[in-house]
Amino acid sequence: MSEPTAATGIDFIAPLTGVLVPIEQVPDPVFAQKMMGEGFSIDPLAGQLVSPLAGEVVDLQQSGHAVTIRSTEGLEVLMHIGLDTVGLQGQGFTPLVEHGAQVTAGQPLIDFELDFLATRAKSLLTQIVIVNSDLLSSLTPESGLVTAGQDVAARAELKSSTHHDAAAGSTAAGVAAGAGAGAAAGAAAGTPWGEGADSQDAAQGGATTATAEVLIPNPTGMHARPAANLVNVAKEFDSEIQLDKEDESGSAKSIVSILAMALAYGDKMTITATGSDAQEAVDALVQAIKDGLGEEVGTMPSGTADTVATPAVAETAGLKAPEEEVSHEPKSGDPNILLGVTASPGLGIGHVVQMRQAEIEVQETAADPTQERAALDSAIQSSIGELGELEQRLTNEGSADKAEIFRAHQEILRDPELVNNAQKSIDSGKSAAFAWRESYTGFASQLEGLDNEVLAGRAADMRDVGQRVLATLTGQHQEKAELSEGTILIAEDLTPSDTAQLDRSKVVGFATTQGGASSHVAIIARSMDIPAVAGIENRALQIPEGSRVVLDGTAGELQLNLSDDEISGIQDRQRRIAERKAVEDAAKDEPAVTTDGHQVAVVANIGSAADAREAVAHGAEGVGLLRSEFVFMERPTAPTEQEQADVYAECSRALKPGQPLVLRTLDVGGDKPLSYLPIPKEENPFLGIRGVRVGLEQPDVLRTQLRAIFAAADAGAQLHVMFPMIATIQDWRAAKAIFDEEKAASGITTKVSCGIMMEVPSVAVMAQQFAAEEGCDFFSVGTNDLTSYTLAMDRGHPKLAAQVDPCNPAVLTLIGQAAAALHAQGKWLGVCGGVASDPQAVPILVGLGVDELSCSIPAVASVKAAVRAHSLEHCKDLAAKAVTCSTPEEVRSLVPMDEY
Repeated sequence: MSEPTAATGIDFIAPLTGVLVPIEQVPDPVFAQKMMGEGFSIDPLAGQLVSPLAGEVVDLQQSGHAVTIRSTEGLEVLMHIGLDTVGLQGQGFTPLVEHGAQVTAGQPLIDFELDFLATRAKSLLTQIVIVNSDLLSSLTPESGLVTAGQDVAARAELKSSTHHDAAAGSTAAGVAAGAGAGAAAGAAAGTPWGEGADSQDAAQGGATTATAEVLIPNPTGMHARPAANLVNVAKEFDSEIQLDKEDESGSAKSIVSILAMALAYGDKMTITATGSDAQEAVDALVQAIKDGLGEEVGTMPSGTADTVATPAVAETAGLKAPEEEVSHEPKSGDPNILLGVTASPGLGIGHVVQMRQAEIEVQETAADPTQERAALDSAIQSSIGELGELEQRLTNEGSADKAEIFRAHQEILRDPELVNNAQKSIDSGKSAAFAWRESYTGFASQLEGLDNEVLAGRAADMRDVGQRVLATLTGQHQEKAELSEGTILIAEDLTPSDTAQLDRSKVVGFATTQGGASSHVAIIARSMDIPAVAGIENRALQIPEGSRVVLDGTAGELQLNLSDDEISGIQDRQRRIAERKAVEDAAKDEPAVTTDGHQVAVVANIGSAADAREAVAHGAEGVGLLRSEFVFMERPTAPTEQEQADVYAECSRALKPGQPLVLRTLDVGGDKPLSYLPIPKEENPFLGIRGVRVGLEQPDVLRTQLRAIFAAADAGAQLHVMFPMIATIQDWRAAKAIFDEEKAASGITTKVSCGIMMEVPSVAVMAQQFAAEEGCDFFSVGTNDLTSYTLAMDRGHPKLAAQVDPCNPAVLTLIGQAAAALHAQGKWLGVCGGVASDPQAVPILVGLGVDELSCSIPAVASVKAAVRAHSLEHCKDLAAKAVTCSTPEEVRSLVPMDEY
């Protein structure tokens, strides 16, 4: 087990382009009541789901409507497109990844037909849920419009515990679970609906084991809603509860395990519970399944007790009849292109070296079992020591992700069932080497035979550690081939140990005929930035040594017999991409200045002190929006003045001295409630008590926050305060009066400027009057709400949300008018909404007179580059054309994407 670590922050990149909606507002109690876990929802404006973080696909529903990613930190993130979309049986969905694939943040996962779903689904709201929320100390979603793969949609804090244990533990547990899959099913007995369920005393501890069989009655199978309800029933009992279907198994207390079993209508499932309340648990689960787990179900057809759904049964249930299995083995019709799957992206150009694993010869029998057992124990302990040294070396090199794999390998070697199987064979007269080989290859074969690609991929780990012990037992260690620069390895398979020790200066890529994107070999390759293709066509093994090839890890292919010109073109393309990225990254700390010398401030939107530090590291010149809500969320009582002051000061110290820190006062209301700040439920919270209106109704809250801000005024950054949801001059004057009173009482002499978050059209329309108000130093435009209010369109409306585009000419006109009014008074205008992160919009905003662009942290370098790509005169020309356009599409066409 890992040593405890400090709490870890994780940013969830927006998996969809759309409008963020609190999950509590989703019209489905399973999600709204967080029965599946903490999360947030997005009303999509575009039909592609991308991964919110790096990890592997641990479940992809057959109907294509939902996918689960396990992050590198062990978080299991379920993304469920729409409500009641499982019944569409895959219509309108096109999965772009496979079960077990390793994905990066922003990588496309599923394409879906937005218009098609809008007319058939209950709702397009897409839920992003962390099903193992017990690992979190907090989850703080953002608000407003987000762009897929670019904006941060939510921030999570892991508990101060071993977040690495989740990844390592899942590997060891997966091996054990896979090896034992079906064992409980073989012992189960009873009628289809659990009557007469078997109960017996367990061998140890006085616990009880109970089993029962049950058929799945849900017409669309065990998808997210019934799975969540099943888990909630199971968690009411202390017993360990396992579900088995043929050779698949999972925990009844794990949503991901249940979803991964792909339980369909009519499937027969065995429930096995072990513990003090085993029988009660089995009875409750059987009854819950019979009742449909929150869904309408009919009586199961007779005669299906021992079979899965037949085509006739499926048709009765409104499902498609199962189709014959089709082989998905990649095969190219071009003799010069060999296909596989992406294991690690990137491009490698080099010459082939074929790697062949030599067979270790063993003697089957031995005369002295005691001596053989001792030899096996010694070899295992020696191998554990070697793995420990490898783990420590990788840790010292800063490769914690690779080190975790070899920690898991040590746990495999400590698995009692693996060792006991070998020892039993030794006791029957087998040699230690023969018994050990039979034990680990047997477990590996079981894993390879599972439909679950993630567990099947762990067979390589089992064979790797098994081979290590076997080599030690027999003394038959394989000689390592001498590799030259520009090597592309081709092998049936590589072990994680071999991969981790590859010389990156010589190996530019590898391809294996076995393995997959979820294997530890693939994970290591990605961490080492080595392009890799898994599951390549077998003819790769016949490529002559020394052949020049191009391995495209991103496309999952190997190309042969390329001409010098073709290779030169590939190298040029890669060079241009790398150069452009390098140029942007290298210039991230340089100011954003147009080609004719006009400077624009590029700052970041943040939600914590950690964000502030990350923003500076990405080249941000300060903070244009500190969402102070994060201090108030996920707690039973309001933060004290001192607690707030400490946090604001920490954010300030994270910036460079004198950089701006624009702090938005508490922005909550009917749409973003706090349990300790009661606000009556409103029919339309977006037009009700929210933003500064809460502070004016409950001035103690606003006064406490302002005192905390003034207490942090000398921490280093230049503080600016802005009030959200100002709509009238009266709003502004009332808020500014409280600001002035508390500032005077604080006695500070440091300047703290005050401004308005312009998100209500009345402020833009009356920009001259607001700009003339004494003490109003700036506007910062919240384009998400401003667009919604300007167009009178609810950002969460399933039919209208697609039209809520901040590049609408009406919205741009309001921004331009506000900029002109402020500049006339010698004041400045910023934009802190999502459009500030959009490279297409950047030159138009600059041309409208925007002085500050506050964008998402990852977008800082590209936004700066977008400013530098134009002259101010060209930006003004674009802006003048934009406000005369008729549609957002016309506006966007002014700045073609190929410019970026």
